[in-house]
Amino acid sequence: MALATPRDADGRAMLGALGLESAAELFDQVPESIRLSGALSLPGPLSEPELLTHMEELAQRDLHSGTAPCFAGGGIYDHFSPSVVDHLIQRGEFMTAYTSYQPEMSQGFLTAMYEFQTMVSRLYGLEVANASLYDAGTGLAEAALLAYEKTRRDRVVVTGALNPQYLECLRTALGPELGDMLTHVPHTDGLTDLDALKADLDDTVACVIVQQPSYLGTIESLPEIVEAAKAVGAKTVVCADPIAMAVLQTPGGAGADIAVGEGQPLGLPMSYGGPLLGLLATTRDLVRTLPGRVVGATVDSRGERGYVLTLQTREQHIRREKATSNICTNQGLCALAATIYLSVMGPRGLRRVASLCVTQSHRLRKGLAETALEPLYDAPFFREFAVRSPIPVPELQARMGDAGFVVGSDISAVTGVENTVLLAATESRTDAQVDAFVHALKGAI
Repeated sequence: MALATPRDADGRAMLGALGLESAAELFDQVPESIRLSGALSLPGPLSEPELLTHMEELAQRDLHSGTAPCFAGGGIYDHFSPSVVDHLIQRGEFMTAYTSYQPEMSQGFLTAMYEFQTMVSRLYGLEVANASLYDAGTGLAEAALLAYEKTRRDRVVVTGALNPQYLECLRTALGPELGDMLTHVPHTDGLTDLDALKADLDDTVACVIVQQPSYLGTIESLPEIVEAAKAVGAKTVVCADPIAMAVLQTPGGAGADIAVGEGQPLGLPMSYGGPLLGLLATTRDLVRTLPGRVVGATVDSRGERGYVLTLQTREQHIRREKATSNICTNQGLCALAATIYLSVMGPRGLRRVASLCVTQSHRLRKGLAETALEPLYDAPFFREFAVRSPIPVPELQARMGDAGFVVGSDISAVTGVENTVLLAATESRTDAQVDAFVHALKGAI
């Protein structure tokens, strides 16, 4: 094997330092039986038009929401995004959006982030929001660390059915020491067991975390959970779906201290699960322990309104021992997309989207009475609900895929019931699609 180095002399020197005669000896640990002998068996090159045609043919083999109605839930949803969102975020001024270190040099983008913070605050009914985080999972971890920093307590209590990916992210961020202090209160019939929660709370709890709606789609009783947390002096963190907030009680309205959420439904595509957008809002008294950045409004020397990075609590900006987080950036372009989406939809449009989610998901559940799928819980739900399948979930996915529909993944680990799956219906699903999905289920099972 010939040396593939910029300079043969350098290559020989590196091999000499390793005590080797040739680069081929680097692969002595690889069994001969799996080494490639001879040239790769590849077809000849294609012209650009031929390559595009080939790629389009390959893409047509995939089952995805662009070609098949999507009824999958679990954290990423097939919501409609107005065309103006993509049109504006692809402008050159925004395509490489990043909150600069010299905030006075990016007034346009800082203005957009200020509007983003305002909208998130109103959406969650809280006083302050930051300029975004990576996603809901990391946002939840940051919220727990914020509560830990504020209360100086050790325990974190997770209630009911939390998205298992968020829970795993939370455990990772807390680390071995704090992770051992995390308690998960079980759910009963899809909702938080309030008696079990109250029995587990004491003056060592930093925060109580609840998802609204829950990972199973059910609607939790926030006021009761918040009251139980306040009784022992703990903070309440609500992982709240932003679309649902248009029709449900907000975290702030229920008395919660911190709200986080996944901003993907606000104008972002599913895109194989990313990039995503972390939302975080709090009460005013927690503002100085917020992670990331907060954009604020001020007045310049000429008396004109301007925007600056009011708080920058990350390690890159201040001494490490003073930092409240080591988060390095934000989701600037995704946050901008959410800002445009919320501006275009407005309160009335957002309520309409949320109402259609309720209408279409309930139409779907009603239709399941004619199929072999059995809803798992009777609790009120917003956009999705858990069902039990008489056949293994992978087989259900395959059969419905052949029929031209996308269904969710197996959630048996969360429900404790074998062969359970989440079904969701957003405003993107028409009556005809819902009815066709139910009809396909009858033939598939």
